[in-house]
Amino acid sequence: MKGMWQRCRHFAVVGVAIMSMQSVFAAEKIVVDIHKLNDNASTHGIGEKIGTITFEDSKAGLKIESDLKGLAAGDHGFHIHEHPSCDGGEKDHKWVAGLAAGSHFDPEHTGHHLGPKGKGHLGDLPVLVVNQKGETKTTVVAERLKLADITNRSIMIHEGGDNYSDVPPLGGGGARIACGVIKKG
Repeated sequence: MKGMWQRCRHFAVVGVAIMSMQSVFAAEKIVVDIHKLNDNASTHGIGEKIGTITFEDSKAGLKIESDLKGLAAGDHGFHIHEHPSCDGGEKDHKWVAGLAAGSHFDPEHTGHHLGPKGKGHLGDLPVLVVNQKGETKTTVVAERLKLADITNRSIMIHEGGDNYSDVPPLGGGGARIACGVIKKG
């Protein structure tokens, strides 16, 4: 009986060790619900859910997988914003959707919008391309980011495309149209 107990204990210890190693080596992912933004103050400007964006560290950088629908076809500015909120608010007596998300994530205070490979805002992501059906199931990589950088921030989709310059301001992406808060489980 003693020998059987020792074997069981050994297998239990080995099992726990394997499970611990799996959790160390398992890729952490953060899945974020994305909602359309609107001017409805009673809902803080947050509307219907249009899909998810999944973030995961990879050897090449932060992998960003979008699974969205209900957006206008074409290119959209796509950025990490500094605050973990998608709420709207008033600025200069006008409602601004997603205002509480703050500005583009720029921890080095560069003040420049130079694209995902440039030396400007760290929150600049590759353009989000939406097909004619208003859907996108794409994967892009942000080489300069990792999960630790974006946790407790927000992901923002803008109305227009992005030319990765400061003219027009912030690359011409325009209004904030969809958003999600990035937080761990």
